[in-house]
Amino acid sequence: QVQLVESGGGLVQAGGSLRLSCAASGRTFSSYTMGWFRQAPGKEREFVAAISWSGDNTSYADSVKGRFTISRDNAKNTVYLQMNSLKPEDTAVYYCAATYYNIATMPSAYDYWGQGTQVTVSS
Repeated sequence: QVQLVESGGGLVQAGGSLRLSCAASGRTFSSYTMGWFRQAPGKEREFVAAISWSGDNTSYADSVKGRFTISRDNAKNTVYLQMNSLKPEDTAVYYCAATYYNIATMPSAYDYWGQGTQVTVSS
């Protein structure tokens, strides 16, 4: 089992940057595929990015390609989401999640979730 804690959210102006972190407990962090999802008020949770256990493979939602970068440091049990060129439509609660399976974009594929961190982008 793994516990996930996100941090790094906040209020930023459009065009700005934020880096989210997700710290994981447990000795098997390096075995998990990690994902980032987001949920805006009144909307379903949506896939943002995912990274394989080794870091060799990544996947991004079309809406964030070229602006967001997912990375991980298995020695620190941490996954990151660097968000650049932020837009008001990026405003949401961002969640990290873990799965033993390959990279997946459906929330149902992930077994463990953090509590979320709020990102607000002002225009």
